[in-house]
Amino acid sequence: MEKDVKIKEIKPLDIKSVTTCDATAQMLKKAEKDGVETAHHRAASMKACPIGAVSACCKHCSMGPCRLNSKDPYGKVGVCGATIDTIQSRNFGRMVATGTAAHTDHGMSMLELFKEVVNGHIKEYSIKDPIKLEEVAASLGIEVEDREIKDIAMDLHKELERTYTQVEGEIPFAKRVPEKTLETWRKHNVVPRGAMREIMELMHRTHMGVDQHYENITNQCSRTALADGWGGSMVATEISDILFGTPTPVPGDVNMGCLRENEVNIVIHGHEPNLFESVLASVDDPKLLKTAEDAGAEGINLVGMCCSGAEMLSRHGVPHAGNFMSTETILVTGAVDAMGVDVQCIKQGLAQVADCYGTKLFTTNPRCRIEGVDHISFVEHDPRACTDAIVKGAIDRFKNRKVPIEIPNIKNSGIHGFSMEYINYMLGGTFRGSYKPLNENIINGRIRGVAGVVGCTNPRVKQDWVHVELVKELIRNDVLVVQTGCSQIALAKAGLYRPEAAAMAGPGLSEVCETVGMPPVLGLGSCADNSRILTACSEMVRTGGLGESLADLPVAGAAPEWMSEKAIAIGQYFVASGVYTVFGVTYPIIEGTKFYEHLFGGLEEMGFGKWGFTADPYEMARMMIAHIDKKRKALGIDRARERVMMDMADRQKLEAA
Repeated sequence: MEKDVKIKEIKPLDIKSVTTCDATAQMLKKAEKDGVETAHHRAASMKACPIGAVSACCKHCSMGPCRLNSKDPYGKVGVCGATIDTIQSRNFGRMVATGTAAHTDHGMSMLELFKEVVNGHIKEYSIKDPIKLEEVAASLGIEVEDREIKDIAMDLHKELERTYTQVEGEIPFAKRVPEKTLETWRKHNVVPRGAMREIMELMHRTHMGVDQHYENITNQCSRTALADGWGGSMVATEISDILFGTPTPVPGDVNMGCLRENEVNIVIHGHEPNLFESVLASVDDPKLLKTAEDAGAEGINLVGMCCSGAEMLSRHGVPHAGNFMSTETILVTGAVDAMGVDVQCIKQGLAQVADCYGTKLFTTNPRCRIEGVDHISFVEHDPRACTDAIVKGAIDRFKNRKVPIEIPNIKNSGIHGFSMEYINYMLGGTFRGSYKPLNENIINGRIRGVAGVVGCTNPRVKQDWVHVELVKELIRNDVLVVQTGCSQIALAKAGLYRPEAAAMAGPGLSEVCETVGMPPVLGLGSCADNSRILTACSEMVRTGGLGESLADLPVAGAAPEWMSEKAIAIGQYFVASGVYTVFGVTYPIIEGTKFYEHLFGGLEEMGFGKWGFTADPYEMARMMIAHIDKKRKALGIDRARERVMMDMADRQKLEAA
């Protein structure tokens, strides 16, 4: 502990009920001994508001706040006469709008960076994947044959800018949506125009005295959320791939054991890959390495956390120290010399913990400042000015370390970086890349279906436990799992990203994994990279044999430990796309209300997906598998075909089909 920090008594946690992460558990014990409070302690001492938890309150005007009775939701209305369904759908809509705004703002930032790089105004970054650039451009109808990369790139920027700014028409990536799914969207008038337009309209509709019909509000929720999944997030993913490289499988380590006591340890936490990419250059700078050596360090050790960490893990194999609920406890090690943060999922509590252990904490983005924390502006035209300063601050702290170091000796290895493009290559090779082997193995029953398990960690439940138990149940039942965000790190810590984890899968999935040489769980990157799942599902439909729309596919999604408004936006864009999506922890609606029944059943009757909820991982798995089986039955593939060995003639017939 820093000598000038007052130690206070912390009420001990029942740590076994708080986390399954041994490294986090070890640091929680140390934090309590040191008198340092974390989000786990605050969650234990602060009871969640039972009325707010189910959206039975409204504070959108000064006639309230109005509180309705969750046990008798139709017993009274708000001062303006708003019913429980109006109040709940407004609250839900504002969560969707905020979550969509977060991903949209991130996507716009990436697109603006792309424009400046292409124009030559920013020289610190370049187009790393010109093939991906041409593929994305071609998918949007932009001519690529016999054209300069710069010209293609400028046309792509102009086209993708419509994702955010246009007020009429359909967003560009609507061209990727399977035709039958797009027909459903058009029928119900939910095809997004531009993200700014949709967010603005949803916020207007949820204002006091405007939209007062839960079904109408839900329609705009879908339209806004789709502007996230098929707009803001998809643009962010595609542009990040073009600028920084499309991920391919790389070995990578996770957990706090990635810290090194004799080196300068720098943690980058947030969601913007351009900050992290610049830090990569800074820590490799010979002058800064020499400065670290002169300070007595054996090197500079860069590790990631949260979603930007997941992107760097997927692209470069940069070690990852932990997910959202470990961002404070890693500072308790005393080994972190500097932490740089940008936007999204940044706890204000980091400031207090950093002070306690003398860690240099820096904010870098104008959208995210923290009271009492040093700010170093990250400017894309001169990114090294910021990232070099972070490294120098870390070296200075290393040279003047005052606290004892305790690094958990826990490090978990795995394979990360499974983009949609690599999955295509992995299944068919360079010349015959195709999703056909995946579809065929679903049709013949080796793979039961596909599940996307994504999202956050939440201190209201035992950290990582729901993620791990859910995925174990799914793969045991031959369901292939794809992951993004904090969920990816939870599973990596549990060893499920190793190819050897195929032994934990059912016989069919295990056979496929062993044949291809892949783990039964595929990591796709950050939470913005959920768009990879949408793209992969669309490719499954186009490949054939599994229906004509996304709603026909034997797939399901889950966010077992969600906690943010972004998660609600993500869930709604999957539901609106046609995917059954189950959330854990809690759900912000009173069960049995008309709005609840609409989300949990009515949307499916309209041709969309539907919501599900349970806090229990085994029940969640059962619900998802039951849905997958329902879709298999509707497709007529509910009985596995007889497995026969094919000779070369059979294979040639299959390839010619």
